[in-house]
Amino acid sequence: MKNLTIVTEFVLMGLSRNPQIQTILFALFLVIYLLTLMGNVMMILVIRTDSHLKTPMYFFLGHLSFLDLCLSSVTMPKMLQNLLMQKKTVSVWGCVTQSFFLIFSGSTEACLLSAMAYDRYAAICHPLLYSMVMNRPFCVGMVTVAWAVGFLNSLPNSLFTYNLHFCGPNIIPHFCCELPSLFPLSCTDPTANEALLAGSCALLGFVTLPLILFSYSRIISAILSIRSSEGQGKAFSTCSSHLTVVLLYYGTALFRYMTPLSGSKLEQVVSIQYSVITSLLNPIIYSLKNQEVKAALYKMLKQ
Repeated sequence: MKNLTIVTEFVLMGLSRNPQIQTILFALFLVIYLLTLMGNVMMILVIRTDSHLKTPMYFFLGHLSFLDLCLSSVTMPKMLQNLLMQKKTVSVWGCVTQSFFLIFSGSTEACLLSAMAYDRYAAICHPLLYSMVMNRPFCVGMVTVAWAVGFLNSLPNSLFTYNLHFCGPNIIPHFCCELPSLFPLSCTDPTANEALLAGSCALLGFVTLPLILFSYSRIISAILSIRSSEGQGKAFSTCSSHLTVVLLYYGTALFRYMTPLSGSKLEQVVSIQYSVITSLLNPIIYSLKNQEVKAALYKMLKQ
């Protein structure tokens, strides 16, 4: 081991090596990032300022918008910088730190989406008990648990990464520092780290996904039992936005962290989907399909 050079920084290869394509990608992702910031900040402001949006659903939605801000800000600024810079490096400490916040915000969002699914189940299947069940302390408790689970899921994975030794190569064929991309670069055996990451992600999925599946199976059953088509449409519109977000986020995130690393471009596309595109689409989906949000947004802009 004395003759091995310890790596102090990694090189992020990014999405393309062509300078012209990099310029186009910089302009594209800069617009996406600015729209993401604007959309999610707008959602937070609307929810906080409008008195009609003080229900549990919008309480969770406000936290989801904040998480989307965090998730996109973990990767986008560094990616935009690397698209402009010729030297696309990041320190080992900075890389592990970025992976920590990526897993932290991503895991918290997964828990929050399951809490939102339960909220929709309580609202549609038990409307008379809704205000009693989804009271303020219970909602705050669910959000607190979501943040705690996200932190506890991310911390061990990041701490165990510091036990790995990197002695070359130091090239990451990716636009950000995700743990699955770091493990192949280690000159020590990363099997324990890979097992920990897969196990923690699987445990998170086994805890949150059944709650979502249970909630939506009961919701769909309740909607189908409604006799009037107008009632069915109104009930479905209240949960279709959330179901769309769940499918977009869970499908891509689980694929990225639960499948073996192949080094293909598909992995980068999947990472862009759950860490960049989903954060952009969430405020659009919830605002365009929600009359209350559109009315509150129009009122705020008018003021």
